[in-house]
Amino acid sequence: MNRCSTCLLAFLSIGAAALAEPIPGVGPAGEIAKLSSGHGFLEGPAWDGAGRLYFTDIPKNTIHVLEDGKLSPFTTESRSTNGLMLAADGRLLACEMSGALVAYDPKEKTRTVLADDYDGKRFNAPNDLVIDRSGGVYFTDPMFGAPRPLPQGQQGVYYLPAGGGEVRSVAKDIKAPNGVLLSPDEKTLYVLPSGSPVMLAYAVEAPGKIGPPRDFCRTKGGPNEGSDGGAVDTRGNVYLTTSRGVQVFSPAGEHLGTIELPEHPANCTFGGPDLKTLYVTARTGLYAVPMEVAGHRFAAHQE
Repeated sequence: MNRCSTCLLAFLSIGAAALAEPIPGVGPAGEIAKLSSGHGFLEGPAWDGAGRLYFTDIPKNTIHVLEDGKLSPFTTESRSTNGLMLAADGRLLACEMSGALVAYDPKEKTRTVLADDYDGKRFNAPNDLVIDRSGGVYFTDPMFGAPRPLPQGQQGVYYLPAGGGEVRSVAKDIKAPNGVLLSPDEKTLYVLPSGSPVMLAYAVEAPGKIGPPRDFCRTKGGPNEGSDGGAVDTRGNVYLTTSRGVQVFSPAGEHLGTIELPEHPANCTFGGPDLKTLYVTARTGLYAVPMEVAGHRFAAHQE
């Protein structure tokens, strides 16, 4: 990647006239901006609440950080990191597809392994995560980039309790579990399979304890139109990245509309000073979508 392709392309408009009409009360509230281009495959956007956006380039083994319009590498030895999220204590948690859930100290850039096995066997390839209010971590473990046969023998969702402890298997035998989210009240866990148009929802009975699955919504598209990742706003609307764009669903599972982008989006998160910017990682580019509604911030930083 050359220097020009990694620099910030601030406010490069994306032909708003060619995009779909805004979703009433949701957005976009203005033109979509392309912030960076020329990457391999972008994933895992994570806003730290203090002006920094982290995101990953999986094939280039890099975690980037965007701050004050400047893009720089956080690490170039990411071990194929996919999903990222900031914990309440400021640590950057990462799902390494090489087989581990880890945490970075953002200042020192030191890496600590939080979990790398279940039942004595390594994880397949941890993909995405969400941190609950207690500090516990739900994370998906699909087959993407995993050894064959699968080390775990199945694909599922795990939970690491706050402060460490024994990892729990909370959902088993899901076809390609990819993104994972919580509702703002944390009473519902969403699991986003990329091999099925049916998104799943589980009632959260206690941290790391969930009920049986139910169908939450069906993405618009073909029979295999699943979702890769997503975000949640303060109203509880769920944003799902699909080949058609970012599809938005109400808390009741009603399709509200789709935010179209020039590239197939992989993941998204809310950020900016008022949490009204939807940052979208989309294959080779990073995009910013101004929104009417604010995003929900998981694991808000503790002052």
